[in-house]
Amino acid sequence: MLFGHSDDFHNYPQEIKINFSSNVWKGVNLDKLHLHLQENFSKISCYPEPDASGLKRLLARRFELKDEQVLVTNGSTAAFYLLAQAWRGSKSTILTPSFSEYEGACAMHEHEITFLPSSDGLAALSLKGQDFCWIGNPNSPDGRFFNRNELLKLISANKQTTFVIDMAYAAFTTEDVLKPADLKGHKNLALVHSLSKAYNIPGMRVGYILGAPAITRELVKYLIPWSVNVLAIEASKYILIHPAQFTLPIRKWQRDTSDLIYQLNKIDGIEVQPTSTTFFIVRLRKGTAADLKQYLATQHGILIRDASNFRGLDESCFRICTQSSDSNMQLVGAIKSWLESLE
Repeated sequence: MLFGHSDDFHNYPQEIKINFSSNVWKGVNLDKLHLHLQENFSKISCYPEPDASGLKRLLARRFELKDEQVLVTNGSTAAFYLLAQAWRGSKSTILTPSFSEYEGACAMHEHEITFLPSSDGLAALSLKGQDFCWIGNPNSPDGRFFNRNELLKLISANKQTTFVIDMAYAAFTTEDVLKPADLKGHKNLALVHSLSKAYNIPGMRVGYILGAPAITRELVKYLIPWSVNVLAIEASKYILIHPAQFTLPIRKWQRDTSDLIYQLNKIDGIEVQPTSTTFFIVRLRKGTAADLKQYLATQHGILIRDASNFRGLDESCFRICTQSSDSNMQLVGAIKSWLESLE
């Protein structure tokens, strides 16, 4: 487990006005969900379903899968730890930079880990002798995306390797992502999803795994009963039944991202990395991300993600997720001010 990754808003309770550090869609209106949870609050006096079976059935119907192909977990992070536990001591390849909990899960369960830079591309990826390959698509922290057909070709060519594809940010791109239907004919594929990011409920901790029956049957052996709380189940059901209330305007968000990148690229002293999503990595040509983060937080009430603790990145790197146009321009101006102070 890596403390200090993702949103550390709690460390700045009196200071932060604009939060660029968290890859969560904040524009969703949760008023009706809040009301629904208030009306169902008495359910906390009862145990939840041991395996969130009601939610599992809803997900299976939505994706046209068998119930046994769906496993609900206490957030997508719990899914990674469950997969690593079920095949303890395996050999795993992790593309970097990536979400740190792939490595955390594998290390906890004594996997032999090989790290390969994602910049080399899938064509250069050698998986001989590897039991697992862990890929974020779209990937955090950098917004990298691998073409769906390219991924399926890799999965088909390496049947000895189980591919864990983290799809927590599937809603954050207009690219052609892997689909539940792709599980057909790919017994070595597990798709991990999160309900946190696109619906702004990270505190609920709800994720799920879609996979071939052989994979999910093995995982069930290690699933802790009642691991998903009753309000999290209730919130997830409500979201699935009322999808129109939770539409994410991805094309507008991506246009705003392009505008922000354009403004940032006009600043001397930084370099914006390419992205397929609404979040991206920025490299400083002078100074450190830690110092910039401290300056922005204390002087401007703005929070960014110091990305130096991602394997494959360094102290010059930080990550931001696009906010409103006004907030974006405040960030641009604040970064300019900090860089000018270094001259």
